[in-house]
Amino acid sequence: MPDYFDTLETRSPAEREQALLAALPAALARAVKRAPALARQLEGIDLASVTSREALAKIPVTRKHALVDLQPKQPPFGGFSAVDYGEDMPRVFASPGPIYEPQGTQRDYWRFGRALYAAGFRAGELAHNCFSYHFTPAGAMMETAAHAVGCTVFPGGIGQTEQQVRAIADLKPHGYVGTPSFLKIILEKADELGVKLESIHKALVSGEAFPPSVRDWFAERGVAGYQAYGTADVGLIAYETEARDGLVLAEDIIVEIVRPGTNDPVPDGEVGEVVVTTFNPAYPLVRFGTGDLSAILAGPSPCGRTNARIKGWMGRADQTTKIRGMFVHPEQVAEIVKRHPEVIKARLVVTGKVSAEVVTLKLEVSGASAELAERIMASARELTKIRVEVVMGAAGSLVNDGKVIEDARSYE
Repeated sequence: MPDYFDTLETRSPAEREQALLAALPAALARAVKRAPALARQLEGIDLASVTSREALAKIPVTRKHALVDLQPKQPPFGGFSAVDYGEDMPRVFASPGPIYEPQGTQRDYWRFGRALYAAGFRAGELAHNCFSYHFTPAGAMMETAAHAVGCTVFPGGIGQTEQQVRAIADLKPHGYVGTPSFLKIILEKADELGVKLESIHKALVSGEAFPPSVRDWFAERGVAGYQAYGTADVGLIAYETEARDGLVLAEDIIVEIVRPGTNDPVPDGEVGEVVVTTFNPAYPLVRFGTGDLSAILAGPSPCGRTNARIKGWMGRADQTTKIRGMFVHPEQVAEIVKRHPEVIKARLVVTGKVSAEVVTLKLEVSGASAELAERIMASARELTKIRVEVVMGAAGSLVNDGKVIEDARSYE
């Protein structure tokens, strides 16, 4: 008999749609009262009438990259938070951009519990959590989800690979949570050290692409890896199930696929930007454009869950790019240029395969030198949290196509 996180996952599509849309007017009214940015976004709209997707589509999209501009104008959250510092906001996080995100007090605040459950995690198990606990909410996102499932958590975080291997060998966790690239690094380090890691048979991975080649590499080592897709702002958006056929949408959000750069939903099956409306009372987001591309898949999942599915992450609607689990924004590249007067123009190029990327900062400069390259590398590491190679050329050496970030990775 199929096993589900809760009965919401098997509601009829009509029942789910009716429940979400019926709750929408009250959620919008609550957001307008507490979050000034939502009051601006929804100004002039009859909130009581927003009871259909057609009515929702008339509200302008607020895109993720806009938060980088909006937050400094009304710090710290750009007017989007409905709670203030204190007991209603136990933590604040920072994602690259920077973008600051509040954490509210709801149990399983980012709602990743059902994704962990779908990946096979159960109460009474130990989860080895290798998402970062530093600055970004990723570690806390998965820890609160594991607690919702009933798991104990080892907060491994990132780095210190040999110590990760030792902890896994000693504690024998039932599953891994983190980026797929870091799990691959850990397993390879264990092979190098001659240490058998036989307890981990499942993994929930996120934060970067999870191509079939990496999934199969894990399977050959007895690890069933499942992926979850979400953001620091809205939490879980969709998750993989045993059906291995697209990603099932989360239960308590409204997801639209819109034509990039517009407010207009596209027909099912057409690739567009993932736009999410949440019911989060602490951090309400209405028609929030994630900048990610995907498409709705036809029909229900063979696993028995009845919500709609998306194909998964299919690239970026803008030039913002995720590298090794971290978003890199064009604004960050511009800040590197601003810091170094010798730089005329910059282009960040990502090549190679997922989990083995090469990140190169190509520059037009006046007066190239090794010392300048070192300073620029340090700035890039500080601003993006990613190590880059610097290649300098003369004025006019870069392609004149307007690109600041070029994602040329292989996703096979």
